[in-house]
Order: sequence, then C-alpha cells, then structure tokens
Amino acid sequence: MAKNAVITGWGFYAPSRVMTNAELERIVDTSDEWITSRTGIRERRIASDGETTSSMSTRAARVALDRARLRPQDVQMIIVGTCSPDYVFPATACMVQNDLGATRAGAFDIEAACTSFVSALAVARGMVVSGAIQNAVVIGAETLSRFLNWKDRTTCVLFGDGAGAVVLEASNASVGIESVILHSDGSQAEKLMIPAGGARIPATQGTLDRGQHLITMQGGDVFKLAVKSMADAAEEALAEAGLGLDDIALMVPHQANIRIIEQVAKRLHFPMERVFVNIQRYGNTSAASIPIAISEAEATGRLRRGDKVLLVAFGGGFTWGASVLEWFGAHDGVRPPGPLERARGAIEDVVERVRPV
Repeated sequence: MAKNAVITGWGFYAPSRVMTNAELERIVDTSDEWITSRTGIRERRIASDGETTSSMSTRAARVALDRARLRPQDVQMIIVGTCSPDYVFPATACMVQNDLGATRAGAFDIEAACTSFVSALAVARGMVVSGAIQNAVVIGAETLSRFLNWKDRTTCVLFGDGAGAVVLEASNASVGIESVILHSDGSQAEKLMIPAGGARIPATQGTLDRGQHLITMQGGDVFKLAVKSMADAAEEALAEAGLGLDDIALMVPHQANIRIIEQVAKRLHFPMERVFVNIQRYGNTSAASIPIAISEAEATGRLRRGDKVLLVAFGGGFTWGASVLEWFGAHDGVRPPGPLERARGAIEDVVERVRPV
C-alpha cells in the first residue's frame, strides 16, 4: 500500500480565441472598467465550434502525461471534474479515455461545479493510497461559454473555457497530497445553477424560451458564502495536515473573482504576494481554474519541489473544499518510488541480510 499520492505531471489547454472586455462592451451593457474593477478579469478564452470539454481535457491530459513520462496505455484511471460535460451520459471521461488511447483505464466524471477538481483529486488520492490503483489522470475542464446568457451582464462577463490536468501516482515518499477537505450545502442550490435540462425540469420549448438552460446566479449571496467557506476550508485542511499558514509557499485558489480571492487572503491574514492569480487572463473557468493555475505557477517558477501548496475552491451546490500538498514535480524525470520499486528494494534488503560473508 502506498504511503502517499504525488503529482508527477501537469498541463493545461486554453482555446486560442480571446474575448476581451472591449468585445463584451459591444454585445452587452457593460464596460471594461466595470468588469475589471469588480472581477479582475480583462479577457477570457472561448472554445471554437469544434472544441468540447472532452477535446480540451484530452489536450491537457497529453501534456500532463508527457511530463510524467507515463504512456496512455499505462493509465489506470481517468477522472474528469466538470459541470459542462459533452453529454448527460456517457461520461466525458470516457470520451477522454478513448481519445487518449488509455486502453486499460477506468473513467468517470465528478460534478461539484467549481469544486469539481478538488473533489476529483480527493477521490483519486483515496484510490491511490488504498492501493486500488497506482496512477490516475485528474482533469478539471469546462466549456461554460455554451451555457451563458449573453444578455446578462452579471454572468456572461465572468466565465471562460479551458482544461487543466494532473497525473497522480503512488509513492513511498513522504511528500504528496497531505489533506483534502470537502463540504456542501444543498439548501443554497438555487443561488447558482442551471435550472433546466435535468430530470427535475426536462428540456421543453418552454424551458428554452425562458432561458432556463443557462447559468443563473445571485452574486451577492455567492460572494459572502464563498469568502467564509473557502477560508474555513483552508484552515481545516491545514489543521488536518498539521501545518500553519506560515508553512504555505503558495495558495492557489479557484479563480472566481479577484475580490473573493483578496477577501479570502485577508480573512486568513495571508499575503497576496503568496497567492497565485491568473483570473485576468482566463476569467472563471470553474473546475479548470485550479489545474490551469497550478500549471502556470510551475511554468513561471512559483512552484518548486518541496513547496507546501494550499488549494481552495467554492462552487454551485453549494460545494467547497481545500487541499494541502507538497509539490513533487517531475523536472528531472525522477519518478516517485511505487509498489514495484518498494518490493524490489525489500527483496534486495533481504538478500543483503542473508548474503554470506
């Protein structure tokens, strides 16, 4: 049984089409100043007609697998966190499994809105540490532009499309994912949701005409609940890991809104210079925001081996959660010792002890 689960690969994909605030000014009653001052967003990526949640997931996963030096046919599990899947069913993860050529992998989706990636990470970690699997590709991906009301300036300015992925592997090392905390409150569901399209309110001409297949949000309530919940979850995850905020080299929050991020940091008394922010370039990519941010943080030198990292998210449902991990990385191609390596080492130790002198 592995002692821990470590991230050995990471990658992301963002669509090439950039939608700026200036472009939004031409289609909805808003302004660059209004959007930037209230959200921190200057531009976001929008998927092209041929791009889907699964296609973006596959591209991000390929980058992560290359970094981990793991072949698709050796992948044992694929988990996609998303609230904008290709289909109601089958799972988007099954589309990714096929596109990758991961012929030995199980696959399923997790839907916890913007908390989906942290939730997927928690499930994958449990499976790896239990010994059920030796590796997993964990993906957060969204194509939320297809669920936006482009006449609603309170929501259409916020969201963008993209995908991020990490490879999680079994390790005998002490580093890895040290804690994961997950919470929910379904009594608040109506404050951030897509009302129709499921079994409760099936699709009809009437639901289409009323725009019930598009995102609705009560922004003020979401803001207040997000700040408190994310800060509380961060403190819980730190306590479970036996760490304090002084131990954290970098906090990577869900990129929902710059004001939310700043208020979470303020509530925790955590300096913003140790918070990774890229919302200005991508907007709110929901489940994709944390894995995209992880990839950019590593690429820009903000993540180094041995760093303690705090991930924290909040999403519709309501759902929220946090995770503390020690960054392993894979810059030099060194792989974490897995079960085969540990077994081989144990055999060699026995042989060495009984070797005649």
